Amino acid sequence: MELLTALFSSQPVAWSVFVIMLVAAGGLAIGNLKLFGINLGIAGVLFSGILLGHFGLEIDHGTLEFLRDFGLILFVYSIGTQVGPGFFSSFRKQGIRLNLLAAAVVLGGVGVTLAVARLAGFDIATAVGMYSGAVTNTPSLAAAQQTLGAINPEAANAASVGYALAYPGAILGIILTMVLIRRLFRGQAAQDLAAAETDKAGSGLSNFNIRVDNRNLEGLKICEIPALNELGVVVSRYSHEGSIAVAHDDTVLHAGDVLLAVGREESLKKFMLVVGSKSEMDLKKLPSRIIHSRVIVTRKDVIGRTLDEIKLESQYDVVATRVARADVEFLVSDSYVLQFADNLVIVGDEAAVAKAGALLGNSPKDLNHPQLIPAFIGIAAGVLLGSIPIAIPGLGAPVKLGLAGGPLIMAILLSYIQHIGPLDWYLPPAGNLMLRELGITLFLSCVGLKAGGKFFETLLNGNGMYIVLFSFLITVLPIVVVGIFAKAKFKLNYMSLCGALAGSMTDPPALAFSNAMSPSNLSAMSYATVYPLVMILRVISAQVLVLLFMK
Repeated sequence: MELLTALFSSQPVAWSVFVIMLVAAGGLAIGNLKLFGINLGIAGVLFSGILLGHFGLEIDHGTLEFLRDFGLILFVYSIGTQVGPGFFSSFRKQGIRLNLLAAAVVLGGVGVTLAVARLAGFDIATAVGMYSGAVTNTPSLAAAQQTLGAINPEAANAASVGYALAYPGAILGIILTMVLIRRLFRGQAAQDLAAAETDKAGSGLSNFNIRVDNRNLEGLKICEIPALNELGVVVSRYSHEGSIAVAHDDTVLHAGDVLLAVGREESLKKFMLVVGSKSEMDLKKLPSRIIHSRVIVTRKDVIGRTLDEIKLESQYDVVATRVARADVEFLVSDSYVLQFADNLVIVGDEAAVAKAGALLGNSPKDLNHPQLIPAFIGIAAGVLLGSIPIAIPGLGAPVKLGLAGGPLIMAILLSYIQHIGPLDWYLPPAGNLMLRELGITLFLSCVGLKAGGKFFETLLNGNGMYIVLFSFLITVLPIVVVGIFAKAKFKLNYMSLCGALAGSMTDPPALAFSNAMSPSNLSAMSYATVYPLVMILRVISAQVLVLLFMK
């Protein structure tokens, strides 16, 4: 240690970088270690910082504060760009119920935290740290620490200790809750798991070749087929007297025609009852000039416009049937609004598909090249938003969204809008992941180093074991109550419920445990549905706890 101190004695910045990289590398290695199939993940960085901080490794206070806050900004901004595009759509249909259940888990966690703080006598800083660790939510810790720092900088350290003591038990608590619900509803859970085995695609899209047998459809246009729009089915091509062509809304039907319809399997079966019967003829395999191809939307002047506005179908004699966005695939219509990085399935003549691809851009390399100007502008706007004081009735002082809330909300809004003038707010998945992991690693490294001096003292000589025990209650009580209620009252699919519970705690290890039980993607879909709202609620609730109850 003395040799290193002497080597970096005149280079405080170099020393700070060296220490942070050492903490980060060690922490990521710790996070990859598995015990009973469970690992700490990125939280290993926090424990690495605590360990090295305990042995006296420290850096300049000003540098530590800057790196911590800068890492926080990068992390929450990248989280916002990730959840933004699907934030508002997550409230549709069953998503409303799942989000209400997840919100109940959040509010329940806040209530249990306040009860624990009152009964056990924990100060609010430690209690908020316990709350963040008990729900495995690092952004809420970051938000609470920043709010605490503006009131009492020393209190922010207590939150870090509470978080670190609560985190390991939280992962175990969520998994044990899933096991408990499975035991309590053994019969229903077994049926749900069996159904998942036969429907691995969950809510994926299929295609049927359907022969027109219904004489009432003779001479009607495809767009006039009863219940076509209600069922959410798209007809991509058809065969008439042996000739295969692209199907359009104004294509006239005749008895004996074969339609290639795309949609969800249940909808296709209902559509087939209206049209006729399943055909042995497979239009996708028969030789013809009609092909289907995936085209990526990368051209700036089509972003934000509908398929009808760019005249894709009328100008190029092609039809767009489906789109993949953020790993979710769904059907499209003429009113569909294009967004950057949309992956469209185009059906038509090979030459026409190529022209349509040129219109849409179809340049994969553009997806891998992050546009830095919008990112810098977005972060600056987020910091500005977070610095605006907001007066709330009942609070003695104005509230600020801060460096956690401001960039997060701004990123959600901008990524949902997607496109303003020449600026595209899309962040490639690889770039988003790199930014997110770099930010959270910097943040946790600094938090761990600062908390290291008091962690073991609190654990061994203070009330550390009580913190661990009561944090476990903060984890388990809300999800047990909500989970049992959801299964008993709404008969929610067990895999969907597990995904929603994991999402309500923003806990990837719990999602991995749920996915291991079944090949279905229901858990992942539920997790993704509740994740955006839960992330916002966790960040806000941690700040509210501090502002309302910090003395």
